Amino acid sequence: MKKAKNYKYDYHLDKYGKLIALEEKRQIPFCIKRVYYIYEVEKNVRRGFHSHKKLEQVLVCVHGKVKILLKTPNEEKTVLLDNPSKGLYIGTDIWREMYDFEDGAVLMVFASDYYDENDYIRNYDDYEKYFKNKEKKI
Repeated sequence: MKKAKNYKYDYHLDKYGKLIALEEKRQIPFCIKRVYYIYEVEKNVRRGFHSHKKLEQVLVCVHGKVKILLKTPNEEKTVLLDNPSKGLYIGTDIWREMYDFEDGAVLMVFASDYYDENDYIRNYDDYEKYFKNKEKKI
């Protein structure tokens, strides 16, 4: 999938534990405008169900495990985030769903822009139309 990429972050270890530093334009490939985290997701609950037209994100499961379904009309991929040194970059025009949150999981999201409802596509049929129209223009 062209607009999705797995990252492995280096950590610093000393007698006090492990530390991972994430900086914009270095470990995060864009300027960070918003950070949020998702936690206390009940068993069997799926989240997401949307795509973004312009927003880029990096997802890091800082505690526990969660699965991320990435999908376009042409491809589908599932990524397991189960280590705080793993990150998942999700670019524009990719449908995403988060599911199988382990009890106690915390998913942190770094976003390239402020919240804008107009950037979301929340219906999969609308997303497919948008994606196919955008492919035609390229």
